[in-house]
Amino acid sequence: MNAKLANASKLRDLVQSCLEDNKAEQVVSIDLSGKTSFADYMVIANGRSTRQVGALADHLKEEIRDAGFGVAQIEGKANCDWVLVDAGDVIVHLFRPEVRDFYNLEKIWAPTAAKEMSN
Repeated sequence: MNAKLANASKLRDLVQSCLEDNKAEQVVSIDLSGKTSFADYMVIANGRSTRQVGALADHLKEEIRDAGFGVAQIEGKANCDWVLVDAGDVIVHLFRPEVRDFYNLEKIWAPTAAKEMSN
């Protein structure tokens, strides 16, 4: 594993841990290495409400900064139905459950992950 991918793996682990600690639901990580140039991992999770989705994004941005991974960019906080946190090598999608079901990113990026979630 090269150094860039090892660093991305550490960032992904931090993201997953932070989301789980803050009670995010259905946290899924998708390996994008070799599939796209914009990120090595995509993490998708639910919040139970718009308030929780916004809070998850805020906590995640703070944890990423405090761990020395730089400043993550956040999009979608105006309504918090779908918030994207761009941490560089890891892209995080935070959804309300019905919005996640509608867009179904797992099916687009990792059909096997989507299948496992539906079982």
